[in-house]
Amino acid sequence: MNAPLSRRELLAGVALNALLARDARAANPLAAKKPHFEPKAKRVIFMFMVGGPSQMDLFDPKPGLAKWAGKPLPESTGRPKSQFTTGNEVILPSTRKFAKHGKSGLELSDLLPHLATCADDLCLLRACWCSNTVHAPAMYELHTGRTLMGWPNLGSWVTYGLGSVTDNLPAYCVMPQPEGVPEGGAPCWSSAFLPPVYQGTLLRPGPNPIINLKPPADTGPEQNRRAFDLVRKLNAEQAKGDAELEARTASYELAFKMQAHAPDAVDLSKETAATKTAYGLDDKKTADFGTRLLLARRLVERGVRFVSVYSGGGPLVTQWDAHDDVDANHEKMCGHVDKPIAALLKDLKQRGLLKDTLVVWCSEFGRTPNSQGGKGRDHNPLGYTMWLAGGGTKGGQGVGATDEFGLNAVDDVVSVNDFHATILHLLGLDHEKLTYRHSGRDERLTDVGGIVMEKVLA
Repeated sequence: MNAPLSRRELLAGVALNALLARDARAANPLAAKKPHFEPKAKRVIFMFMVGGPSQMDLFDPKPGLAKWAGKPLPESTGRPKSQFTTGNEVILPSTRKFAKHGKSGLELSDLLPHLATCADDLCLLRACWCSNTVHAPAMYELHTGRTLMGWPNLGSWVTYGLGSVTDNLPAYCVMPQPEGVPEGGAPCWSSAFLPPVYQGTLLRPGPNPIINLKPPADTGPEQNRRAFDLVRKLNAEQAKGDAELEARTASYELAFKMQAHAPDAVDLSKETAATKTAYGLDDKKTADFGTRLLLARRLVERGVRFVSVYSGGGPLVTQWDAHDDVDANHEKMCGHVDKPIAALLKDLKQRGLLKDTLVVWCSEFGRTPNSQGGKGRDHNPLGYTMWLAGGGTKGGQGVGATDEFGLNAVDDVVSVNDFHATILHLLGLDHEKLTYRHSGRDERLTDVGGIVMEKVLA
């Protein structure tokens, strides 16, 4: 019979296990990590509408604007000015028809007939605000919490905090519009000062979303495996506790595994005809965005932690920036995304994934109630709508309100820091504890702000 361990031996064993666990995490920075508390969401599909959709034409009905038609905003509103407008432009009431939908009676615009069928799953945040009126800085703020480049984005923070669920695919994938990346560009999915392993992996349009997956034609799988095993063995002998080299080896291991698993993940031929039709793959208008959302669903169900999907590109590419004609612009843009988004929500729900998949619909800012050029709307960072669905959120509700003009957020106001803090909370992460030491300071996504929006939580 073995003698019982002494207190000294027990503590030594505990210390050794802690060191071994630390070394294991260092060797694989994407190893799954425990959240700070029990999460309601395990993964995120993050849809970003580039350019700034109009809240009063989509989610925030303001029938009272009709009596102000042709008049300037009252001076009491502040009459915001920009590079495009003086603040004296007359009010432009929405031409859209709003109706109540679902058991909740949530009001949505006629521009979103498909999304309206998912009304009871939506949590509309109608009092969002940010601090910048220029596209790129506002995009950086929404993605990283700062208006300047050089800060880690939300997806990178999530993968840093939680690691990866899968050993065979990237933890964080990004799918921009094929015609061009958002005006903010790659800094929107950069890991900045976080280790590069946490940055987004860009998936390209076409039949091969992930490039360089196939080995050379004259190299068979077995030969490729033997070569990789040899390199890994040599690296292991050289590393001898070198965490950086071990982490690099782990990234190569992921790349090798992706050769076998990524082609299946992005192969839509295995989806049923009914599923493809639901996402709009048989319609030129919806095929692109629908394809990317269907890929997003396939990725998250295979363990990808965070997937970003963009609608709209840079300044010379179609986007939601409705300066000239808000109706024409939004009819076109909603035509691209409405059906696929509804299909995604229903598909996730039918597969039992919506309950722990957080779906985010967001943009850099909203639009003004006063007109630009007679039929368009200018940028408005003072009060606009974003929404969440699934992942532990309470659907069928509108949280917060803007003033009677739809200009300023006034009730249950949501800053970008609050938005980020709430998303992290749903994932089981305390935004004040998720930090990274950089330049002598413990940095965090929410800087020195951020309050979790309790009304959002189911």
